[in-house]
Amino acid sequence: MTEADKMPEGKRADLSLREKERKVQSLQMQGITGSNITVLELVERYLSLKTGVKHNTLANYKFVVNVLKKEEFAYKKVDDVKLSDAKIFLIKLQRDGRGYSSIHSIRGVLRPAFQMAVDDNLILKNPFGFELGTVLVNDSRKRQAVSPEDEAKFLEFVKNDPHYNQYYDAFYILFKTGLRISEFCGLTVKDLDFKEDIINVNHQLQRTREMKYIIVFTKTTSGTRLLPMEADVKEAFLRILKNRRKPKREPMVDGYGGFLFLDKNGRPMVALHWEKYMQHAREKYNREHLLQLPPITPHVCRHTYCTNMANSGMNPKTLQYLMGHSDVSVTLNVYTHTGYDDAKKELARLKEARDELEKKKFVTQKHAQITHVSLIS
Repeated sequence: MTEADKMPEGKRADLSLREKERKVQSLQMQGITGSNITVLELVERYLSLKTGVKHNTLANYKFVVNVLKKEEFAYKKVDDVKLSDAKIFLIKLQRDGRGYSSIHSIRGVLRPAFQMAVDDNLILKNPFGFELGTVLVNDSRKRQAVSPEDEAKFLEFVKNDPHYNQYYDAFYILFKTGLRISEFCGLTVKDLDFKEDIINVNHQLQRTREMKYIIVFTKTTSGTRLLPMEADVKEAFLRILKNRRKPKREPMVDGYGGFLFLDKNGRPMVALHWEKYMQHAREKYNREHLLQLPPITPHVCRHTYCTNMANSGMNPKTLQYLMGHSDVSVTLNVYTHTGYDDAKKELARLKEARDELEKKKFVTQKHAQITHVSLIS
């Protein structure tokens, strides 16, 4: 088949055989073939084409490359890698102690890298084209929402603790708004509209591994949103501003200043600060109480908020907006953790609603009968 030939009906559009041959010849002339390029070289070639990625993504790429450099698999020739080789490699990583999420990240680079090799006609088939769950045991722990009782216990403990009470308002806001921790860290005085009771969320504050502070904007418009500031949250923000450190010189990050929380060095607090504060507060609680609290992190606060809103019957599209998700399935499938107790309560609520409806229907019918009898009389 040549490029002039018509593609047979029912066949997916693709390069003609002659075009593929020319492409292979072109690569061979450059000295690139599936038999002389290693897995590591393929990955590095693939990553070199990824431009304009965020620093977190870049850090993940570096992690994958560093892992591969220590593995014998990385030095195999690309066209020598079979489906079974790919599976054996990932199984080895798990047996060596790598977590499921880490292996998922590694496969997340290898799979598209090998697909690029397929598209470049270096190999015929992608050996990483299988589902990870068919090969590995998913031993990663799902983040669980904190129960309303545990949330109340934790916040009450923090509020009354002589040391951790300084973080109470921040913890409270995270539980009651569902903000991402980097969104919370990025909030400035100007982002809080106390007249209209609005929290303006349009950027995040992050710190790179090189200790550089950067402002990051959301990938999609859904991340940029206006959140209603309820009365209790408003009071917490006002207390934060009242107790805010007064720096000699306001720190600026990419043109942004007036961050709500500054550390002892006058720099804006970042996610790691709050993760540690929550961890230490929970550990102190558990040392002093027989009934232990589960892990509590800023991200768990976000899970908890989403779960509470979902369980209260909030419209999924409204909840999606509040969470800043581009896809409603993320809101429902990732951030809500409905269990037996939730299902039991929901069934009881629905039964109560049905009973109330039947009661109203009975009263209406009875009233109609009485009215009918009166008219006949």
